[in-house]
Amino acid sequence: MTLEFKQLGLAPDFIDYTRGWDIQRELHEKVLAGTAPSTVLLLEHSAVYTAGKRTEDHERPFDGTPVVAVDRGGKLTWHGPGQLVGYPIIKLKNKAGIRDYVERLEAVIIAVLADYGIDAVRIKGRAGVWIEQDEKGPDRKIAAIGIRVNEGVTMHGFAINCNNDLAAYGQIIACGISDAGVTTIAQELGRDVTPADLVSRITEELRNNEHALVATPEGALL
Repeated sequence: MTLEFKQLGLAPDFIDYTRGWDIQRELHEKVLAGTAPSTVLLLEHSAVYTAGKRTEDHERPFDGTPVVAVDRGGKLTWHGPGQLVGYPIIKLKNKAGIRDYVERLEAVIIAVLADYGIDAVRIKGRAGVWIEQDEKGPDRKIAAIGIRVNEGVTMHGFAINCNNDLAAYGQIIACGISDAGVTTIAQELGRDVTPADLVSRITEELRNNEHALVATPEGALL
């Protein structure tokens, strides 16, 4: 296997966003240089708003809360306790297959949510993973995806809402979407589910996709 996994910090050991970003960038350089294997970082962040490259001024927090500008795609979102964040820093097998990479991340999340009886889907024209309108409410986002690929090596990744407080989303237009909601696994099920509960299954599903995503290291036996 060529893909490694590392838990940076889960509750109560939250990771400051800027520290996590520094670790991402350092690891990206090593993976690109071939001195470190493709690695998935799993963690929970301290509460923070981050703005992707397409964020507009009117989408920022209404109360003036500081926002960290980042170099991923997408718009404004929130990270914090109760949300499982995954940063795959991987050398893509197909450097041009960015859409395939995103769709595989979505499929991984959808498969894990199905274990909990949650029927999550992709919705055309909307990024991330969703629960479609039903008796509980309108379309609502349960996982966000925002990536960057630099010289064939990925950065940033996904964030799955497990049992986080949704109040923070009330201060922003999350991901630039004003006509849909946000939800968590715990809210959908009516019982607590933590980020730590998802780690083993997320790891398993990413390993199931490893052969299609990750470039084989030079000199490795096929």
